[in-house]
Amino acid sequence: MVVVFVLVGLVVLAVFAALHYYAWRRLVRDTTSGPGWPRRLGTVVFVAGPVLMFAALVAERGGAPFLLQRVLAWPGFLWMAFALYLLLALLVGEVVRPLLRRAFGSARPSAPQAAAPAASAAPAASIDSAVPGTSVTSDTSVTSSAPGASVSVDPGASVTPDPTRRLVLARSIGAVAAVAAAGVVGNGAYGVLRGPKVKRVTVPLAKLPRAAHGFRIAVVSDIHLGPVLGRGFAERVVDTINSTQPDLIAVVGDLVDGSVENLAPAVAPLARLRARHGAFFVTGNHEYFSGAEPWVAHVREIGLRPLENARVEMGAFDLAGVNDISGESHDDGPDYAKALGDRDTSRAAVLLAHQPVMIHEAVRHGVDLQLSGHTHGGQLWPGNFVADAANPTLAGLERYGDTQLYVSRGAGAWGPPVRVGAPSDITVVELASKQA
Repeated sequence: MVVVFVLVGLVVLAVFAALHYYAWRRLVRDTTSGPGWPRRLGTVVFVAGPVLMFAALVAERGGAPFLLQRVLAWPGFLWMAFALYLLLALLVGEVVRPLLRRAFGSARPSAPQAAAPAASAAPAASIDSAVPGTSVTSDTSVTSSAPGASVSVDPGASVTPDPTRRLVLARSIGAVAAVAAAGVVGNGAYGVLRGPKVKRVTVPLAKLPRAAHGFRIAVVSDIHLGPVLGRGFAERVVDTINSTQPDLIAVVGDLVDGSVENLAPAVAPLARLRARHGAFFVTGNHEYFSGAEPWVAHVREIGLRPLENARVEMGAFDLAGVNDISGESHDDGPDYAKALGDRDTSRAAVLLAHQPVMIHEAVRHGVDLQLSGHTHGGQLWPGNFVADAANPTLAGLERYGDTQLYVSRGAGAWGPPVRVGAPSDITVVELASKQA
């Protein structure tokens, strides 16, 4: 198993290096006329970028000093997103390149061919007089009977690329690719840093009594406070949630990327969350990367109520929560029987579970609605196709038998603080009674 893991890792690194070499070749080597400071500077950038990216990943997962994590995170994770869109833009450039060559004629005749018109235009007598023993044939080839004096010019001589036009074309495509990639990443980063927008969804529940019609649950997931998103971002999230004036707040995992020691100040604004029936929390996979037990204790201290395989009666329905499936490797996984096993099945049940794949157990236990996150909606297009293949629902509301699943795209971002094609959200889920 270890050997297979190492081999897979080496293959991934080889592919990663090859893609970076391709991007360097197109954006640096092909756009510079020779060795010099522009090429050296470009090479430094293409070496430093991936090095910083891997360093940021290792520092975060390895528990490096938090200051070092913050120093590495911004350039390293932004390079991850920039390299992705730079590569995609350059691949589009490969399609456009031959069309531009044809449109603008990026070729010139070779030196022997350029001399052909002059030779053919000269009178035969002048050539004969200049070089005794020569003659001009009808196909404009010049021949000579004198030793060493024979010259032959083929009108269909080969064409060589014009170095100047080729350089201009490479620079144009490279500049457009770099600007496009930077624009996509910049816009995606702005979308994350300005904070999530509110999305509203109405979910009818057959068992919900008329008295609970219109009950509003603010669902927030995947805030990912850490080396990049800190206290200021948490304050924007809290202000947005409170502005919706929900009846209940559900924080469905991946709140943090780091230890309580490092991130307690960043998480502190969550103490200001306000809802008539309180704020509840379940773990996500990143809590287990960061230390789930101390985080559960800490969120309880600041006023959130953890649901660790537990259930509470909200009056009109049951609210349950299960630990994330990542907890199984820590002997702290989900226990559906404990959370749902002895409940009154005539009452509606809403389950908080971080990952959408947990829907199948929810169906088996008669849950009416599961609220999840985890997918980020793919976060970075075309990553949505991968996330969609790995999860039963990528984002939004879907039905599985008698159980409905709602998946939030999340409020923050993991890795690059960038979203493309998957805007962040805080969702207000309004429960509707079919008896109303």
